[in-house]
Amino acid sequence: MESAAETAEAEKEVAAEKEVAAAGGGVEDKYGEDRATEELPVTPWAFSVASGYTLLRDPHHNKGLAFTERERDAHYLRGLLPPGVVSQDLQVKKIMHNLRQYKVPLQRYVAMMDLQERNERLFYKLLIDNVEELLPVVYTPTVGEACQKYGSIFRRPQGLYVSLRDKGKVIDVLRNWPERNIQVIVVTDGERILGLGDLGCQGMGIPVGKLSLYTALGGVRPSACLPITIDVGTNNEQLLNDEFYIGLRQRRATGEEYHELMEEFMDAVKQIYGEKVLIQFEDFANHNAFDLLAKYSKSHLVFNDDIQGTASVVLAGLLSSLKVVGGTLAEHTYLFLGAGEAGTGIAELIALEISKQTNAPIEECRKKVFLVDSKGLIVSSRKNSLQPFKTSWAHEREPVTTLLDAIKSIRPTVLIGTSGVGRAFTKEVIEAMASFNERPVIFSLSNPTSHSECTAEEAYKWTQGRAVFASGSPFDPVEYDGKIRVPGQANNAYIFPGFGLGVVISGAIRVHEDMLLAASETLAAQATQENFDKGSIFPPFTNIRKISALIAASVAAKAYELGLATRLPRPRDLEKYAESCMYTPVYRS
Repeated sequence: MESAAETAEAEKEVAAEKEVAAAGGGVEDKYGEDRATEELPVTPWAFSVASGYTLLRDPHHNKGLAFTERERDAHYLRGLLPPGVVSQDLQVKKIMHNLRQYKVPLQRYVAMMDLQERNERLFYKLLIDNVEELLPVVYTPTVGEACQKYGSIFRRPQGLYVSLRDKGKVIDVLRNWPERNIQVIVVTDGERILGLGDLGCQGMGIPVGKLSLYTALGGVRPSACLPITIDVGTNNEQLLNDEFYIGLRQRRATGEEYHELMEEFMDAVKQIYGEKVLIQFEDFANHNAFDLLAKYSKSHLVFNDDIQGTASVVLAGLLSSLKVVGGTLAEHTYLFLGAGEAGTGIAELIALEISKQTNAPIEECRKKVFLVDSKGLIVSSRKNSLQPFKTSWAHEREPVTTLLDAIKSIRPTVLIGTSGVGRAFTKEVIEAMASFNERPVIFSLSNPTSHSECTAEEAYKWTQGRAVFASGSPFDPVEYDGKIRVPGQANNAYIFPGFGLGVVISGAIRVHEDMLLAASETLAAQATQENFDKGSIFPPFTNIRKISALIAASVAAKAYELGLATRLPRPRDLEKYAESCMYTPVYRS
């Protein structure tokens, strides 16, 4: 039994947590108006809720036909709506029915974006309740096509556009955004959108899509999210000659001009929004991505999803696959096709986890990982001509120029594709993997689907159904030898929403690699035997809100352990605290 002193101490801790929750908004809110991840208000302005006609055009408060009779009188809506009153659930049912009538994915994307601009809460309710069906619409692969055609489907601006014309006044551009309490920024310069290349200003579809998932899957308030595109031009001739292109019509700025604008932007973000805003770099080209992450990780709370987020979800898939193929992480050999942001990021996180598990030096652990780029296997004899981020993977081996020769030479147990080259895993390549592995692990991660190194069907067919397969973009279930296999998707959306929530609820001021490892281990633990029996090494997306809360709790715990958290005192139960902090999109009265 607890003593009176212990009881009093526990009550004091609970009271302190309530105080923290109140400051951060983690208090229960029966209307679902999340103040979870919200600091004390800093904006001096007063906001009033619109009424009447204006209210129906305010996406933050509009409920459409779900306004009750009483609300219609109170807000001067009488006569502006048909007399029928419907529930939010019925609205969701109707919109899903309408979306399913569209045969073209891009039409669904446009319809979803229209809904987000019209009724924000209904948009997120729809996405949360139908996440497995709608995730490919608002995210990969459809968002890739949306970015390619962004100028043609552009209706209302979403997010902020910072261009070279704004140099010297970036801080004024940020001040034009109506919200002051921003907690997550996703920023791109559009140079390397998915596997589609330079899409310039039209890359805005990526930050918008990512942040909708931060809210739907991770529970970060929509008003705390800010999508930003840095427009420094484009080298895409097709876009420069497209009359509907919405960005600067000039060749892409580089060197000093580029880095000066980025530095001004990063300084302005810190000045306007403070030190605890998470800045996620998204779809920057290799030559800038590594430099920006290295430069600003010491002074800002920054995260690169292409390098770190992809690495974290793939490491989780590998940890999960060990339960199927056996052995430890250190006992396997890894071969990558592709040595860019994703490839080297995953490779480094694998080496870090092996080092953590075995206490071996990181340099020794890297020797289990091999990378093939466009010129062949990365070996020490090529060191002088390699980009800096590849040199750690230049091992002492004989040079080979093809992937097939590399497989025959190294005999890997795990093959990972991050090349962006569609169908690069040929029949010969996959059959070679199957020839010396009872259960070859094959991850075909490039996006969108057309750029995937192989399809799920090819992986299963060419290994006689023995492959442990995961992909970057979704594939339909495959029937082979009378058995249905549901291929797993190594989707970053498993990681970054929960990771972001964990950073926000702990008030972390920096991202540490151990926080990424914690996220990977937590995700891997959620995969069950039932998933493995179906052929998937990842848990179903239907549980993603729960998974995000667990990841947020583990990331926050690691931030507290490392002394990087500023929200004190630490909540006793981080998982419950994370859940209490998650935005829920039910209508408010």
